[in-house]
Amino acid sequence: MSDPEPCRMKHTEDPEEQRDPMEESDESEELSEVEEESEELSEVEEESEELSEVEEEREELSEVEEEHHVKPGEKPLSRSKTKKTFLKKRRAKKSTTCTQCGKSFTRKQSLEIHMRIHTGEKPFTCDQCGKSFTRKHSLECHMRVHTGEKPFTCDQCGKLFGRSTNLESHMRIHTGEKPYVCNQCGNSFGQSAHLKSHMRIHTGEKPFSCDQCGKTFLQASDLKAHLTVHMKEKPHSCSVCGKSFSHRQSLHAHQKTHTGVREYMCFECEKTFMTAQCLKQHERIHTGEKPYKCSHCDKRFSRSSSLKTHERIHSGEKPYKCSHCDKRFSQSQHLKTHERIHTGEKPHTCDQCGKSFSFKSQLKIHMKIHAVQKPHHHSLRSRC
Repeated sequence: MSDPEPCRMKHTEDPEEQRDPMEESDESEELSEVEEESEELSEVEEESEELSEVEEEREELSEVEEEHHVKPGEKPLSRSKTKKTFLKKRRAKKSTTCTQCGKSFTRKQSLEIHMRIHTGEKPFTCDQCGKSFTRKHSLECHMRVHTGEKPFTCDQCGKLFGRSTNLESHMRIHTGEKPYVCNQCGNSFGQSAHLKSHMRIHTGEKPFSCDQCGKTFLQASDLKAHLTVHMKEKPHSCSVCGKSFSHRQSLHAHQKTHTGVREYMCFECEKTFMTAQCLKQHERIHTGEKPYKCSHCDKRFSRSSSLKTHERIHSGEKPYKCSHCDKRFSQSQHLKTHERIHTGEKPHTCDQCGKSFSFKSQLKIHMKIHAVQKPHHHSLRSRC
C-alpha cells in the first residue's frame, strides 16, 4: 500500500487583490505598531507574573517562618537562613516540574528526558535502520531486533524475549492473570493492547482501511488477512490433499479434518470440536450470549463473522467479485456458488441416476422425480 501523494495547491494572484504599494506601506507601519504594542503588553504581563510570584514567595516564606517559630529553650533560626532554605527548596521544586504538562520529577535529568516528549527530540539513532529514540535505553532494547539477542527467559516454557516487559506479558499465559477488564462487558485480558483492540467492538471504531475496496477493520491483522482476497494468494498448502489456504491457522484447522482430532469438548452436551474457537462459539448456544451488536439496527450475534455479514445489508458492501463477469457478492459462499455457472462444476449428484447439478436446490427438485417412482427409497449425495 502506498501513501497518497500530498495535495499541491497552486498559488495564483487575483488581479483584484493587487493593491497600491503606498497602501501596503501604510498597512506594514500599522502592523509594526500593533506588534510593538503586543510586545509591550507581553512585558507588562511578564512583570505582573513576576510580581505574583514574589507575592506567593512572601506568603510561603511567612508560613515557613511561622513553622520555625522559636519555642522556649530552642535556638532561634535566623531569617536569612530560613529564607535561604526556603528558596533552595522552591527552586528545586520549580526546576523539576514540566512547564508543558505540570508533571514533576525528583531529578533534573528525568525532566530533561521527559521534555523530549513535547519537543519531539529523538537524539539516539539506530545505525542499522535509522530509527530514532528519546532514550538511550530504548535504543539498546531496539538493537536486540538486529542482533537477535533475547536475554529474558520464561522459567515455565523456556521461551526467550528481547524485553523484560514482553516476558512479563507472556507470564500471564501461565498464571492466567488478566488484569485489564472491559468496563462495557466485563471481558478481561492479559495485555492492555488486547483490551484496546477489544474496545473497538463496543465503540464501532475501525481505523484500518483497505485501499482496494474501502472496507474497514478493527485490527491491522484483520486488514492484512483481508488483503489476500484481492491478491488471491494462498501460500499454505495441505500436504495430504493439496488444498491451499491464505492463512497458516486456516491450514492447521483444516489438517485436523484428516487426523480426526477433536480435543475440545462441550461440558453441556459433550459435543467435541477441533479448535478452541469453535467450542467457544458453540457454547454461546447454551449461554445465549450474543456479544456482537449491529451499530445500525441493534441486532445481536453470537459470532463476529455473522455481524460482519449482516452489516453489509446496511452498507451495501459487496467485496467478493466474480473474475469472469465482474458481478459482486456480499458473501464469499455466494460468489463460490455463482462461479459454477462459468466453470460448469456440478458437485451435487443424484444417487439414483447419476445426474449432477451445480446447486443443491436443483438436486432437491430433481429428486422428486424419483420420489414419485420410489417414494420410500431416495437419498442425497454431495461431493462438498
